Amino acid sequence: MVIKFDYEYEDQSYFGKIYRPIAEVSIKTPKAEIWTKLIMIVDTGADFSILPYHFVYDLRISLEKECIKSNTTGVGGSQTIFLYKHPLKIKLADQEKNIPIAFFDNDEIPALMGRQGFLEIFDVEFLKSHAVVFKS
Repeated sequence: MVIKFDYEYEDQSYFGKIYRPIAEVSIKTPKAEIWTKLIMIVDTGADFSILPYHFVYDLRISLEKECIKSNTTGVGGSQTIFLYKHPLKIKLADQEKNIPIAFFDNDEIPALMGRQGFLEIFDVEFLKSHAVVFKS
């Protein structure tokens, strides 16, 4: 199985055009047969996958009852996150996987596809033609 996504053009900078490796996935609401589509940035620097805050409502998740409050650090500094206690079912093309997920405490940072439980279960290639390829 091979899944390929073209990078998304983001902006122009002093160094040239900025393209972001992205992937379209669907996440299943834990308590219903509802799938939500989203675009995630493929981020090899992210330890695990983290979604913006509004997905807590979209997926009908209670931060107080179903998550563990924690902190993470990155280029932008320290950030409060909420680790969901159960893996979520996610679809990448026709591949369904259960992955660990966390939520940011705001909507300022886009959805990040991280290594643990996601990128580590595929062979992932970043092509110079501005595409990312997932192989199982």
